[in-house]
Amino acid sequence: MAELAQAADVYSPRSVPAWRSLINWLAFFFQIFVQIVRGTPSLSQVLSYIGLRNSSFLSSTSQFKPLPIVEAPSVAVSSAARVSDANAQQHLPRLTVVLDLDETLVCAYETSSLPNIVRTQATEAGLKWFELECISSDKECEGKPKINYVTVFERPGLHEFLKELSEFADLVLFTAGLEGYARPLVDKIDVGNRFSLRLYRPLTISTEYREHVKDLTCISKDLSRIVIVDNNPFSFLLQPLNGIPCIPFSAGQPHDIQLLEVILPLLKHLSKQKDVRPVLYDRFHMPEWFQKKGIPASASMSVG
Repeated sequence: MAELAQAADVYSPRSVPAWRSLINWLAFFFQIFVQIVRGTPSLSQVLSYIGLRNSSFLSSTSQFKPLPIVEAPSVAVSSAARVSDANAQQHLPRLTVVLDLDETLVCAYETSSLPNIVRTQATEAGLKWFELECISSDKECEGKPKINYVTVFERPGLHEFLKELSEFADLVLFTAGLEGYARPLVDKIDVGNRFSLRLYRPLTISTEYREHVKDLTCISKDLSRIVIVDNNPFSFLLQPLNGIPCIPFSAGQPHDIQLLEVILPLLKHLSKQKDVRPVLYDRFHMPEWFQKKGIPASASMSVG
């Protein structure tokens, strides 16, 4: 009996803390159960029950501050704004787009000097081309007009470009080429008669800096709604704020995307502007470009 009493004295102190721990855990789960019955407990509530309320685990949560909510304008206001813009655009005169020909819309080579491999590679790449007879300014020995044969390559997307552009702009062809060459060529590419006006070399002018300059005032005195697209920037040195310089096109560029993916989107944007010149100046800064080429700014370069 004495040994049993001694054993009880030894084990009883350990059994009491074990029972207390068990009771505490049961109380903990009971509190969790009560919170579930009342509503799902938050993470902070659960952690507080196990002594982690002030733990660094929650410090980032307490420091987070959500961004302020910015209310979007009502649909009625935005719709009114769109209607106002649409009405303003309806009252704008149609944009006039002046297009260069060679190396802008097409590229042409004298057929006799064109290597066959150039034509073959262009054909394999899907580039459209055709041969053309055109009257030369030179005369044959008998006084008859000389006929030249040229191979013309169309810039990719040419016909779609002219079609979409004519829907919101008046098209003018202005080339430094001679009419005997350019007229039959344009007849071939402009089957829809989308060009309202065709201008050739005799209507270009000579300046002290360059020859064959295209003066846009021969088309319109109002320069706010006219733009020229030309691979040769010197063609529009008299009105640099109205010019779009484009990358020259050649038969070696069968995958060129300039017309449809670069120039057309820009022209659509310009068609919605009251004055194209500020937009084109911000885009190209052509007056500064001409100054770097030794051509000083003139009064015609200012927006007015």
